Amino acid sequence: MKSYYKNFFNNLDLGEKTMSGAVCLDGVVGVGKSTLGELLSEEFGIKFFREPVINNPFLDKFYHDKKRYSFPLQVFFLNKRFSMIKEASKLDDCIMDRSIYGDVIFSRMLMEDGEMSIENFAVYEELLSNMLRYIEKPKLMIYMKTSVDNAIKKIKERGRDYELIVDRSYWESLNKHYEEYFNSYNLSDLIILDMDKLDPRDNLKDREYIFNLIREKLNK
Repeated sequence: MKSYYKNFFNNLDLGEKTMSGAVCLDGVVGVGKSTLGELLSEEFGIKFFREPVINNPFLDKFYHDKKRYSFPLQVFFLNKRFSMIKEASKLDDCIMDRSIYGDVIFSRMLMEDGEMSIENFAVYEELLSNMLRYIEKPKLMIYMKTSVDNAIKKIKERGRDYELIVDRSYWESLNKHYEEYFNSYNLSDLIILDMDKLDPRDNLKDREYIFNLIREKLNK
């Protein structure tokens, strides 16, 4: 797994252009990306592009039948993120809920677990690679790191039925993939936030700490 993500970043055929004020939030399901994105959008007065989980025709079906819906779900997300990035590129600044680069984490994990065929994964990889040639890199990536226990706790709190049926082993595998992915990430400045120790929703001191970290990076 380590060599895959390292090779993934090293082999990307990307231009040098960077979206001047684009900030991407990434992390496992349930870590609090939407909450932090909304807070940052309000604080900085910029648009927040939310992850396309509403009106997603595959998401709930995927959690009940991963083998059948893994490929169409990942292509759906990829297409929506590509459209969002094209829209975001017209703005000076924005916040994005998860990055198009990080989508490969889910597809790779599904392939390794036998939930996506090797052939479908190869098609997905090629499609992603072709798309990435035509987009600009983010200015700043924020990895919201968390433990599996904390992620599951938040997943239970928000109560999406299709997430509650998922085995703990899936969330453990996802967390490991995220760790390996961000150990190899090299596309932009990176901030790692330990969300087991930070609560930007309810703790004003934590919130201001995060805001200041981001300001410092963006003002470089």
